[in-house]
Amino acid sequence: MTSLNHPQLPLGFEAGELFTFDSFVAGNNAVLAGLAQQTALGEGEKQLFFWGEPGLGKSHLLQASCNLAAKKRRTVCYLTQAEILNQPVELFEGLEQLELICLDDINLWLVDAGREEALFDLINRVRETNHSLMLASTRPPDEAFIQLPDLRSRLSWGPVFQLHDLSDSEKYQALSYRARQNGLELPQKVADYLMQRYPRDMFGLFERLAMLDKASMVMQRKLTIPLVKSVFGG
Repeated sequence: MTSLNHPQLPLGFEAGELFTFDSFVAGNNAVLAGLAQQTALGEGEKQLFFWGEPGLGKSHLLQASCNLAAKKRRTVCYLTQAEILNQPVELFEGLEQLELICLDDINLWLVDAGREEALFDLINRVRETNHSLMLASTRPPDEAFIQLPDLRSRLSWGPVFQLHDLSDSEKYQALSYRARQNGLELPQKVADYLMQRYPRDMFGLFERLAMLDKASMVMQRKLTIPLVKSVFGG
């Protein structure tokens, strides 16, 4: 939830049940997940930067942190590429008053000197308020997509983590949890079929699970391999 009266801010973050730490299967990212929980609560590290390929759970982790913080009545903000690019750089003014700021896809919106300088100034102001900042990217902070050298150093003020892919068994665990959230049972053989026949990133797998959920409701059928074939072909 966002309580800051800021004309450029989106309407506040609504705490929900879909993106939580309970539904985040950490695998080899357990240390990062633990630090993110502490940061969300205002404990431990005040700044975290994590990066990795699309579909590894970066957005999930940011939203889970906002969910946890909001449930503890902390003021939070989660901003995506679309929200940032659709607003002037003044969007960043005053964000440091929030107790937790989560910025997603930073490599996609750091497209000009104005936004780089705005982020640089925000990081400095957040440090002064002793509030918390979490940033996610598909690329590490020391890569050349950041033109301002001082910003590169600021992005590494806190721990920097690379997210790692899950094993097949961990992916099944994540898919099964999401299915149960939707009131579905996902048989192991159906999950195996999905991972063998289609792209295996979690974002794509979750999208297909959502499509199967809708098809299952419309057709009044359980999740089976024939149902998968009828929806996606093959």
